[in-house]
Amino acid sequence: MREELCILLVATSWILSCASSLSHTLLLTRLSFCDANTIPHFFCDLAALLELSCSDIFLNEVVMFTVGVVVITLPFICILVSYGYIGATILRVPSTKGICKALSTCGSYLSVVSLYYGAIFGQYIFPTLSDSINKDIIVALMYMVVTPMLNPFIYSLRNRDIKEALGKVFSRATFFSQ
Repeated sequence: MREELCILLVATSWILSCASSLSHTLLLTRLSFCDANTIPHFFCDLAALLELSCSDIFLNEVVMFTVGVVVITLPFICILVSYGYIGATILRVPSTKGICKALSTCGSYLSVVSLYYGAIFGQYIFPTLSDSINKDIIVALMYMVVTPMLNPFIYSLRNRDIKEALGKVFSRATFFSQ
């Protein structure tokens, strides 16, 4: 990757993130909040804040959906397009061993991306599928805690030494459980 492209990607990411946060913060300042002042969540999520408002939150919800679609789907589409190119390149590899190795590498990355974006889409793009506070907390834990925690583990599964160590641990566990 060229240095210019890398800088462009990082700058775009920062600019979009700051613009998204600023738009939501400015829209929150026009709302009034009533009796409840406890957020039923483990972090200060925008959707949880909107639930506490006694003002009309329609504009906030429209902006949250619109910005969410841009900030969430744009990177997701870029990932899918890049993996489309990778998939097309993999299909031209003459050896089956090379194809398996490439698919193994791509598979671990795509599993992390699927976990992350699946939870994000469920939380922000399709939030009305379930109005449960517990669902929101579980989904938020999925993309904020579980995915980053699993990320190094999933990538390390490609390492032969890690595979052998896990095999020994599981074989001991089955030996002692019998």
